[in-house]
Amino acid sequence: MTTSVDQEELALFRDSVIKALETEVAPHYEAWEKSGLVPRELWNILGNAGMLCVDVPEDLGGCGAPFQYSVVVGEEMARLGFGALSTNVMVHSDIVAPYLTHIGNDEQRQQWLPKMVSGEAVGAIAMTEPGAGSDLQAIRTSAVKDGDDYILNGSKTFITNGQHADMVIVAAKTDPSAGARGISLFLVDTSLPGYSKGRNLDKIGQHSGDTSELFFSDMRVPASALLGEEGQGFMYLMRELPRERLVIGALGVAAARGALDLTIAYAQERELFGQKLAQLQNTRFEIARMETDYRVNRAFVQECVEAYERGELDAPTASMAKYSATEMQCRVADGCLQLFGGYGYTTEYPISRAFMDARVQRIYGGTSEVMKEIIARSVLGKA
Repeated sequence: MTTSVDQEELALFRDSVIKALETEVAPHYEAWEKSGLVPRELWNILGNAGMLCVDVPEDLGGCGAPFQYSVVVGEEMARLGFGALSTNVMVHSDIVAPYLTHIGNDEQRQQWLPKMVSGEAVGAIAMTEPGAGSDLQAIRTSAVKDGDDYILNGSKTFITNGQHADMVIVAAKTDPSAGARGISLFLVDTSLPGYSKGRNLDKIGQHSGDTSELFFSDMRVPASALLGEEGQGFMYLMRELPRERLVIGALGVAAARGALDLTIAYAQERELFGQKLAQLQNTRFEIARMETDYRVNRAFVQECVEAYERGELDAPTASMAKYSATEMQCRVADGCLQLFGGYGYTTEYPISRAFMDARVQRIYGGTSEVMKEIIARSVLGKA
């Protein structure tokens, strides 16, 4: 279904997002990066500012805005250098919320979505396990039916929003003998007994984004927590992954823009050999290369955003968007840091954070290698 987007209204919304971020996030972000975690109340602040789950229907607390409005929120966070926050909000608004909107029943949507819009509830999704990353069929977390409940046992790792999450979509095996057809999804209330979280993992980048291990020990969840139908979890995951991968690509494009803006400004101020850095041929050629790389990927990602809104974005094309844009993001971040020289290697210059935050983009949501295989299958078939 095509959703008409008024570009003037979208621009006004973008301006309001920028102002809110400059007021509520920019003055504190450096301190949050050093502490390794954003404060829990930030989610309430973002909710009050209308920046969470903006495309959730109005009757569930959202704005019912087109998908592009949600993309804008993540883009501006990424462009301004708040890489960890853009990832956290992307998981909450562009992964967890759509699962509920598309698969959840009325009761589940009413229970969680208004709270996610306001920031009262933080959402996470738990697929990855210590022994199962890209190969989701290898997960070992189990959910065994027991009367009107399921008993959940297992562990997950690298879970974004794991420290703050109030609800986690958990992928678990309900039929261990059925392979992919034995996977089901559950809306797990983290306040229930049997749930625990491990430490906030220490990462090389995105320091203020909580990334955690989660544990389920004889955790009893009601049958009403089953998301969709039993055994259909893998199909649901595959169906929802294109939006996740597209948004990761959009964040990559926006982060590259932010890195380029920092570098262009620096090159016009910094002097070397009696000239501005921007006057040296190498600088000019490198900026030209990276600006072109950025522009090409921006156009393709925008094409994919519009295809998603029409209901026409397929998995291989979404994989192309993620693969191309995140690889570009890393090339641009590396090239920009190089132009800063030794200063770029110090944490006092924001370009260093752009470089470190970029690296994980080629890993989560499906590695670049997995993206290439998905794309190749669509062109050449299975090997």
